[in-house]
Amino acid sequence: MTRGLYKIVKMMYYLPTMLYRTKSPTPKSKIVAPAAPKVAPVIEPILIKITLIPGLKATVLDELAKYPELNIAEQGEDKLFLDYIPNFQNVLLLRGVLNAYVIRRGEKYNPFYISNHKATIGDLVEIALGRNKVEDVKPRKSKTPLTPAEKSRLNKIKQESLKTPFKSFRLRCAGSDTKEVKEIQNYITTTYKLNNTEDADMEIYINKPSLIWEVGVRLSPRPLSLRNYRVANIKGGLNPTIAYAMNTFCNLETAKSYLNVFSGSGTLLIEAGISNPDLKLIGFDIDGKSNALAILNIKKAGLIKQIHLQTADIYNKPHLGKFDVIASDLPFGMQISSKVNLDSLYGTFVKYCEETLNADGTLVICTTEYKVLEKALEDSKFDTIKTLDLVVSTSVQNIYLYPRIFVCKFK
Repeated sequence: MTRGLYKIVKMMYYLPTMLYRTKSPTPKSKIVAPAAPKVAPVIEPILIKITLIPGLKATVLDELAKYPELNIAEQGEDKLFLDYIPNFQNVLLLRGVLNAYVIRRGEKYNPFYISNHKATIGDLVEIALGRNKVEDVKPRKSKTPLTPAEKSRLNKIKQESLKTPFKSFRLRCAGSDTKEVKEIQNYITTTYKLNNTEDADMEIYINKPSLIWEVGVRLSPRPLSLRNYRVANIKGGLNPTIAYAMNTFCNLETAKSYLNVFSGSGTLLIEAGISNPDLKLIGFDIDGKSNALAILNIKKAGLIKQIHLQTADIYNKPHLGKFDVIASDLPFGMQISSKVNLDSLYGTFVKYCEETLNADGTLVICTTEYKVLEKALEDSKFDTIKTLDLVVSTSVQNIYLYPRIFVCKFK
């Protein structure tokens, strides 16, 4: 083989390898890190918040047990948080609570955030306004059926909820003159056609009670503790939620007769009548004007045929018969004349109860002058089987009353 031919053969042999080496290399696939999953914005769940008088938590928990669909998410001494349910009419039946709100809680719910995300508060307003869309309450799974009195109250709430109760609103929030708060107020006014007034029926708030912000809207035009039957108010009158709590210790389901000493505005009698309309209900007070006002409340409650009032003096020991229950919100402080001797008054009251209460009956008393009452009970025929210490706010900011409830039975 000639030298020239050898070079040609050699070139043809190595040609594929040379072409492969001179070919542009195939680019390697880039290793791309997987995209981070999209994180949906955190939306805190809507809750129902109910507020209560400190000291009445156990009473409210017992009441909530009647409604198993109302699930408790979190507890505090003066508030409870419930899981939100669209059909919340049973919340408005609660008699031991002060207020019920629909709320959101979270670190971001400050006025600046809400002013830029107005639906945050708008959703809550719509829930409150939408009460009239709720046609019925789901049947309870509780073993305890609705009492006739509860059914009557439920029907009244249904009738009221067919109307749109809210015509105005008030926003409670620090920095009410700021641009953000004014934007929120304007949004509510223009979107929901509610007037912004101080004396409003829809209460809205934005505050920071602890480490996180809270925004809420009250579910009722008035606090639940302000009963519709209270058309006539007496200064120092008993809070209806306390009256309800006192009556829960009286076994009203089986009691036949009930006496209210120092009946005042009639709150204890009315709350007892709501619980058991078949009770024989009698009250007396030394003040005829108080009795006249109490009758207005009793008529409004629809219990004028069940409740009988008398004007009488405890010192005269009115003969009214024997009773299964005696309940009293004892006079104290500004409710009585400075000339009245509390030791004598409370002592006379205890002796009268000894003569008037049935042997297996229950005596329930509320007073802030509990040391005077304890002294009167020391040498009596009664044993104190239970006490509750309460903290009650007044119309004066940061001023509180500290009454105590006594539940007594014969020794």
